[in-house]
Amino acid sequence: MKTLHKYLARQVLASLALAVTVFTFVLLLGNVLKILTLLFGGTLKITIVLEVIGLLVPFVLVFALPIGFITATLLVFGRFSADQELTAARASGISLLSLATPILLLSLACCGLCAWINMDLGPRSRAAYNLVIEHAKNDLANVQLPEGRLIYDFPGYILHVDKNDQGNLKNVMIFEIKKNTYLQAERGKVEIDTAKKQMTVNLLNVTSITVMTNGASQQNFAARWPETIDLNSTNNLNAKPKISDMSFSQLQRELQEREQLLTMIPATTNSNWRAEVKATEKLIQQARSQMHEQIAFSFACFGFALVGIPLGIRVHRRETNIGIAMALILVLIYYSFVILGTSLSSRPEFFPHLIFWVPNFIFQAVGAVLLWRANKGI
Repeated sequence: MKTLHKYLARQVLASLALAVTVFTFVLLLGNVLKILTLLFGGTLKITIVLEVIGLLVPFVLVFALPIGFITATLLVFGRFSADQELTAARASGISLLSLATPILLLSLACCGLCAWINMDLGPRSRAAYNLVIEHAKNDLANVQLPEGRLIYDFPGYILHVDKNDQGNLKNVMIFEIKKNTYLQAERGKVEIDTAKKQMTVNLLNVTSITVMTNGASQQNFAARWPETIDLNSTNNLNAKPKISDMSFSQLQRELQEREQLLTMIPATTNSNWRAEVKATEKLIQQARSQMHEQIAFSFACFGFALVGIPLGIRVHRRETNIGIAMALILVLIYYSFVILGTSLSSRPEFFPHLIFWVPNFIFQAVGAVLLWRANKGI
């Protein structure tokens, strides 16, 4: 029995290594082509190209490892059943559940590896990749305020813009920490003074609230408000990664900061402030959804193993293309829930952070039933 267990484990590991390598190459291909375009355009040097490709590998493994695992289980158990080895094992008194146990334990080990990649290594590598690309492509004159996220890159300020069309801003929020002043404007325009290393955000139709040391607040309105930010103290304007590129620990801090920012917005009957509260709540939900996505996706390998083992036996085929096709279909079903949760990440009323757990429950429940039935020979 031990020999058969080792044989199946070795087959799954070999198939897993091959499948992960293939899918990693395929997933890297699109980014590599973009990087090569920058290389031939003279934007990147060959050393930087090699560096960014290496930084992309851990991020790609987030997806390649679960896909490779379900492909490996489908192929190995499909061949195992087609060659009548499963029938021989059952005739010897060895149950399918006993044969599947080492593979399920291997899937749990892969879940631990996926958790480390999803929650730490992958996001950090992706953020480092974006940073290298930005440093290679942009200079001070090309500073941009990214849309749809809180910006902490400028010391003493917290900024947020809904839209940034080549420096033309819509729905701008600026919190000046030292003055304890909160600015909200319908529109704005960014101007860069490269000589003085300053960025001026010219705000239009501005509402400002300053909270005094005694707790009282002073509210003002202005048709135009130029807010000048010194860039000399800013070492890296894009140092903070976007939500999708944050590690789990960074997301925890981001969630706390966004919740704290919500308490900074003074209560008022002004509709603009109610809109800002709602917008900040959406930002909080985005951070919470990303945290749940990282954790939930770490369990994909276990669900894929539970489904892949009985399905591979039921298909009862040696052909590699059949196993790969089935794996891609199952992965597409799984990722449809991830895409749905991501698309609703800014809609707290739909509880999008819980959607990421749905495919795990479905795959594990269906896989457990199928494995039990296959073990009984049903």
